[in-house]
Amino acid sequence: MNTEKDFSPLTPNIVRALNDKLYEKRKVAALEIEKLVREFVAQNNSAQIRHVIQILATEFALSQHPHSRKGGLIGLAACSIALGKDSGLYLKELIDPVLTCFNDSDSRLRYYACEALYNIVKVARGAVLPHFNVLFDGLSKLAADPDPNVKSGSELLDRLLKDIVTESNKFDLVAFVPLLRERIYSNNQYARQFIISWIHVLESVPDINLLDYLPEILDGLFQILGDSSKEIRRMCEVVLGEFLKEIKKNPSSVKFAEMANILVIHCQVSDESKSTNDLIQLTSMTWMREFIQLAGRVVLPYSSGILTAVLPCLSYDDRKKSTKEAASACNHSLMKLVTPEDDEDDEESQTKTSPPSDESPPKKEDSLNESQESVGFSNISFFTPASSDRSAVTLDLDGIVQVLDRHLHDSSTGMMTRIAVLKWLYHLYIKTPRKMFKHTDSLFPMLLKTLSDESDEVILKDLEVLAEIASSPAGQTDTSGSCDNTDTKTELHIPGGVRDGQPVVVGSKVSDLSPSTPSMNSYFYKFMINLLKRFSLERKLLEMRGAFIIRQLCLLLHAENIFHSMADILLKEEDLKFASTMVQTLNTILLTSAELFQLRNQLKDLRTQESCALFCCLYRSWCHNPVATVSLCFLTQNYRHAYDLIQKFGDLEVTVDFLMEVDKLVQLIESPIFTYLRLQLLDVEHNPYLIKALYGLLMLLPQSQAFQLLSHRLSCVPNPELMRTVEVPKAPVKDKRLAQPHIDYSELLQHFDRVQSKHLEVRHQRAGRSEHPDRKL
Repeated sequence: MNTEKDFSPLTPNIVRALNDKLYEKRKVAALEIEKLVREFVAQNNSAQIRHVIQILATEFALSQHPHSRKGGLIGLAACSIALGKDSGLYLKELIDPVLTCFNDSDSRLRYYACEALYNIVKVARGAVLPHFNVLFDGLSKLAADPDPNVKSGSELLDRLLKDIVTESNKFDLVAFVPLLRERIYSNNQYARQFIISWIHVLESVPDINLLDYLPEILDGLFQILGDSSKEIRRMCEVVLGEFLKEIKKNPSSVKFAEMANILVIHCQVSDESKSTNDLIQLTSMTWMREFIQLAGRVVLPYSSGILTAVLPCLSYDDRKKSTKEAASACNHSLMKLVTPEDDEDDEESQTKTSPPSDESPPKKEDSLNESQESVGFSNISFFTPASSDRSAVTLDLDGIVQVLDRHLHDSSTGMMTRIAVLKWLYHLYIKTPRKMFKHTDSLFPMLLKTLSDESDEVILKDLEVLAEIASSPAGQTDTSGSCDNTDTKTELHIPGGVRDGQPVVVGSKVSDLSPSTPSMNSYFYKFMINLLKRFSLERKLLEMRGAFIIRQLCLLLHAENIFHSMADILLKEEDLKFASTMVQTLNTILLTSAELFQLRNQLKDLRTQESCALFCCLYRSWCHNPVATVSLCFLTQNYRHAYDLIQKFGDLEVTVDFLMEVDKLVQLIESPIFTYLRLQLLDVEHNPYLIKALYGLLMLLPQSQAFQLLSHRLSCVPNPELMRTVEVPKAPVKDKRLAQPHIDYSELLQHFDRVQSKHLEVRHQRAGRSEHPDRKL
């Protein structure tokens, strides 16, 4: 530095000492500067004070010579000490050159800069708050300084500044938040620690309401929560915990809608997530749970994104038990927010939410954003309100259905997630049936496919959804012809023509077919048609789950509806082998399942026109399987007709499978279902055709265990002479089935013959007119 240059009012000795390499000499110079500035203060000579500060800044602190810079820093600190309470008038001139030195490559110089600023701030105290942002910016850089001495000095300065902010009520939070929002995304651990410590301090100051600005920093906080440092994660957890406590205390002032998307994003983690990401997910899911419970319907516009995040967590194992429980609570609370009023049209909703001026105003939560728009189905899925001027919060049903449908289609979706998806669909069909039926055509194929799921519980929930679709009154207004299917090659067809004096119409209500049962909508027949089609294409599904599915449907949709409709459809089934297998399955269910008790009783006596019509309907389809037809006659006590059918068995091809079915029928005759039939054997005179029919079965059987069983049963039939009483002779009574005016048994026999002729023709074609078709005996 040129010592001949005029630095007045600084003396040459002061200038020389400030440039000296020894700290002690620079310190002496600083004391001289302090004395000089005090004199100017006493004289109220602000011009000279500014001149001294300018010289120290430009000629020393910003000099190219390192020792000069050190001298300038200690000189500026001395000026601040001399100015005392008046230092606030010169803070910008004092602070700016010191902060510039924070970027110096010399660590010793950065330390001296930190020391100088500490002295300046210590003197000025609250007067430095207008310059807080530049101080914070400089400190955030020193917090990540590699030199331990510099870091130590910056920590002292940091604590001092925090004390000043805590004591003052003039902190400008509005000006500070943009800087905080920018710096919170730093990846440096020390910078993150610095940031989180400041947020903790500001959040604890009663006069500073940082909660209002939480939406601007919440995403950054969750980023910091994923830091690799355990200490930083712990600090961040504490801060987030304090915020959540504040939210619970003052929910009315919380900007839930502005933070919902942030939580949605952080509730989602990738498959290769680390333990830190698991912590982020658990914390954000916990927040989401509280948001849903506190904000209520305000979060409905974000329900699609929430479900995208929540549903996968429901299938977590015990390693993520806490996250799973939080997700389950979110899911349950969100589901409760959906109410029947969400099924109203926009016009109706606006009418209800716009009361006259003399009525009470709507709740605040109902005046927030209502609609949302999906931004896609990437791993990070969230939704943004499309408008903020609507008077009510509405459900984004389209977005929810897309999310649910996507999870059903995803083969990697866990079982508990699939169950939750189906529960949601059922809930939506219950609460918002009119709007949901607009999505039924797109959902229907996947719901049918889900019947092949490995889990019984998933299938049960799926059947509940399908049953609700088939029986909901909202589906009766559907006139889109959704029951039609253009794939005529594979689709099962409802028989046309006339049945019971009434024309059969595609998609007709079951009430037209079976007046004694509840009405179904147009989707019922579509469901039955496609269910049988699925059984036809997936024989393993029919074999493994067919009975289970049909029994549950009988509970959900009334057994008579199920059997009546399936019999109708099977009557015109072109795949005769499948028709026979399906009839055998239905017959076994009818005769053995507890769920079919009421239907068995209805068929047992055939006392009403409806029961007779049902018997005739079942009979025509049951003809695809001769043994099943006989068992139906036994069930309905049509013993003479059963005997007539057995007489025709001599004209049929008796295969091993056929004899196995007869064997099963014999076993069924010994079961509790046919107790009444066995007791009727006591009345030999009035049930001759029952005995003859049983003997007919006996004659069909080879010498087997079933033969022995039936033979032993028939040997127990009493001698009619021994059973005759002498008291009051009774007139002979014809078979009561012959007295039924509703059933034309001769026509039924002709139908049986026609069906069996078709089966015989198909078997011969399938065997290529072989001499040994179908393992014929």
